Amino acid sequence: MQQRTLGRTGISVSKICLGTMTWGEQNTEAEGHAQMNYALDQGINFIDTAELYSTPGRAETQGSTETIIGNWFKANGRREDWVLASKICGPGNEWIRGGRPMDAREIVAALDGNLKRLGTDYIDLYQLHWPNRRHYNFSNSWGFNPYGQDREKVRDNLLEVLQALDAQVRAGKIRAIGVSNETSWGLMQYLSLAERHGLARMATIQNEYSLLRRQFDLDLAEVCAFEDVGLLGYSPLAAGLLSGKYNNGAVPAGTRGALGAMWRLNPHSETATKAYIALAEEHGLDVCQMGIAFCLSRPFMASVIIGATNMDQLRTDIAAHQLVLPDAVLKGIEEINRLYPRTI
Repeated sequence: MQQRTLGRTGISVSKICLGTMTWGEQNTEAEGHAQMNYALDQGINFIDTAELYSTPGRAETQGSTETIIGNWFKANGRREDWVLASKICGPGNEWIRGGRPMDAREIVAALDGNLKRLGTDYIDLYQLHWPNRRHYNFSNSWGFNPYGQDREKVRDNLLEVLQALDAQVRAGKIRAIGVSNETSWGLMQYLSLAERHGLARMATIQNEYSLLRRQFDLDLAEVCAFEDVGLLGYSPLAAGLLSGKYNNGAVPAGTRGALGAMWRLNPHSETATKAYIALAEEHGLDVCQMGIAFCLSRPFMASVIIGATNMDQLRTDIAAHQLVLPDAVLKGIEEINRLYPRTI
């Protein structure tokens, strides 16, 4: 499988990343380990987790995904075969360190927990799961309002967080750092602070990207182009929405929707989903593979994070890396995007 480099780090990763957030809730440990084994056999060396996972986040399953991965490392002794990415939570979940915002103290505490659960002494890519300040991710764009925040306090916190991450890089506990669910302003602030103070540089940004959610094509794509930051695109199938399994009011048992976590679903997204399914059928393609292949074709994409709750889904999603979309399909995608550019 083709490898791509994370920013300016020199760290090479497979262009498909194994996402793990269902492990511990929708998937058992045995199923998670089977996914890791299969992914390795297919040339995948990149795996992504977080202290929050399994999802939907709750106290009973928090950290379970990292524990499952750590148990695989313990049983197989092949930690070096993986580029391991994990995250510290942003504020808001009371069962994770009291829901406190990220600062120097919380980064130390969170990282110690990550490392213990994962059974390793270093993480290759450590990411800030979401900002302390207001942001428009997780379907918050309709009500997003950045005004009224203490600007100096926000800026001071960004520097404190970056300094704390830099200290962990220097200590050898982290190889590289990244952001997630960030904005153009936030990413540029971190890059500017790193240059000004000689601190570790954000290598990646993990934001949502799919046929149904393409906000990244604008300002953030420009930042990545000029600043050598790679996108780790998550939810390339909009949490399964693009497959069509939620169309016409359906909520299949065992799905994210059945767990009450399908906040992406709305009348606009269903209309667009049906159009993409029709396009895929017209060209004899699997719509999920078409969606992942499109994400992989984007010039700012460092790796696409896939997630599956069964092996058939995993096989289909991974195989998408071999698909090159014909010009007619790409043209059709752009026509649909112009009709339904905002499905959030």
